[in-house]
Amino acid sequence: QVQLVESGGGLVQAGGSLRLSCAASGRTFSTYAMGWFRQAPGKEREFVAAISWSGDSTLYADSVKGLFTISKDNAKNTVYLQMNSLKPEDTAVYYCAAAPWLTVEIRTFFSWGQGTQVTVPS
Repeated sequence: QVQLVESGGGLVQAGGSLRLSCAASGRTFSTYAMGWFRQAPGKEREFVAAISWSGDSTLYADSVKGLFTISKDNAKNTVYLQMNSLKPEDTAVYYCAAAPWLTVEIRTFFSWGQGTQVTVPS
């Protein structure tokens, strides 16, 4: 198992950028794919991005493709989400999670973090 702690959220104006971090504990971090999800008030949790255990392959939701970048540093046990050109509709709690393989399927992910709030005022 792996324990995850997200950080880096905050309030940012539209068009701005934020970088989220997800720090993992556990020696098996490097063997897991990792993903970022988000949940806006009153909405279901949705897939944002995922990265393979090696960092060589990535997947993105259409809504963030070209704007967000996921990366993974196995030496630091950390996965990042660089978010550029933020919009009010990106406002949500962002969660990271681990998966045994690269996927967009939320049911495959486990060891969810507590989330970090991102707010982009309209």
